[in-house]
Amino acid sequence: MKKIIFTDKAPAPIGPYNQAVLSGNTLYASGQIAINPSSGELVTENIHDETHQVMQNIAAILEAAGMTFENVVKSTIFIMDMNNFGAINTIYGSYFNEKTAPARETVQVACLPKNVNVEISIIAVQ
Repeated sequence: MKKIIFTDKAPAPIGPYNQAVLSGNTLYASGQIAINPSSGELVTENIHDETHQVMQNIAAILEAAGMTFENVVKSTIFIMDMNNFGAINTIYGSYFNEKTAPARETVQVACLPKNVNVEISIIAVQ
């Protein structure tokens, strides 16, 4: 069985998908970009604010599923420019305990939805 996870504290999906799906004790969250859920506006003034918004969106989805960043076991980071890796990595890392941080890959891509600079998806387990 699967349970659809939705919160108005994260951006609504912009296509035929859900914010997250809970299957058993595993949460599969769709990639999040830096849309402010209150205003619907993109937060792309700088890579720091953009990455924080992405992580806050993920936090809201985790909370809606009764989880925290400690439950995250895998993440994928898609970035437009590998030159932003250092800044993204620092901000991303601030949301995790380094000793229990999840497995991860970071991939540079040609384009992301709405021409954002970073998108992050996660898998979490209760």
